[in-house]
Amino acid sequence: MSRDRDHALPETPSRRLLLKGAAAAGALAAVPAVPGVAQAATPARHPRPAPFVNPLVRNRADPHIHRHKDGFYYFTATAPEYDRIILRRSRTLNGLGTAAESVIWRAHPTGNMGAHIWAPELHRIGGKWYIYFASAPAEDVWAIRIWVLENAHPNPFKGTWVEKGQVKTAWETFSLDATTFTHRGSRYLAWAQHEPGMDNNTGIFLSEMANPWTLKGPQVRLSTPEYDWERIGYKVNEGPYVLKRNGRLFMTYSASATDFNYCMGLLTADADSHLLDPISWVKSPTPVFTSNDTTKQYGPGHSCFTVAEDGRTDVLVYHARQYKEINGDPLNDPNRHTRVQKLGWKPDGTPDFGIPVADTAQAGD
Repeated sequence: MSRDRDHALPETPSRRLLLKGAAAAGALAAVPAVPGVAQAATPARHPRPAPFVNPLVRNRADPHIHRHKDGFYYFTATAPEYDRIILRRSRTLNGLGTAAESVIWRAHPTGNMGAHIWAPELHRIGGKWYIYFASAPAEDVWAIRIWVLENAHPNPFKGTWVEKGQVKTAWETFSLDATTFTHRGSRYLAWAQHEPGMDNNTGIFLSEMANPWTLKGPQVRLSTPEYDWERIGYKVNEGPYVLKRNGRLFMTYSASATDFNYCMGLLTADADSHLLDPISWVKSPTPVFTSNDTTKQYGPGHSCFTVAEDGRTDVLVYHARQYKEINGDPLNDPNRHTRVQKLGWKPDGTPDFGIPVADTAQAGD
């Protein structure tokens, strides 16, 4: 269904219509609710979301925002020191920018989970909190794998974060950027990994899950860098994330090196298709979100999605830099900032990403 809500305001109803509506409402109130049958309800008012402030959170890359049923937005992301997992929360999206930040877990001084703490995601599964993140041993910093933390406390700032271990995939190779979602009663994990024998750095993979830290059944490759725009600097597909809308699943991912060439691609599957059949996923031949010289946003990527405070407006969350040229390795540049903007929808029901918006004007600009 279309999610465009920019409808014109209705005309003011007449007094007679208002009286008829009140009588009808009274009649409905007298009818007992029947389990399993939808009841008429008074339409709720949805406040218009406040204009987004950008950058939302400075020096935080690979952002993930989870809107929970407790009314809070929970935020985590990669810290540029690559040594810890942070968490913020706020009742508004803009509030995340100034919310207090807690360190909920730190890298180990030696051994596994000792280096390159990247791309955490916070998920609520089966009444517990889980964080998926990438890390490497302190003594072998590029042997990056996917790891999981679990917290049984209702408040993720409290309780104990238990290390559930590594997500074991088909190969012991470079792997990162795990995300999880459910569809038709099954839970899936999507992630990026180097497949032995492939001429690339990473492709996108999907598998069903036995529990929040264990895969089951086959793991299938959904995408590998094949277009020129996916192979600049490095041959990369990474950072997958799924949005379900309009009878389809849309999986964004990021491609190429993490400088201004970094951009976003899109895979699309029908909601009725077999998700573990790679043929079900169609790749867009051109990137859907790229650097923009006019708005001065460079290397947009590693996206996720949330909804605004009205519960209706889809929001794209991503990181980008405010300049194009970088001295040295882009991974050593700390200025990838978290950004948010409204996600549009085209008449055919596919997402309209637009361009990365310009920075919000500050007082005195």
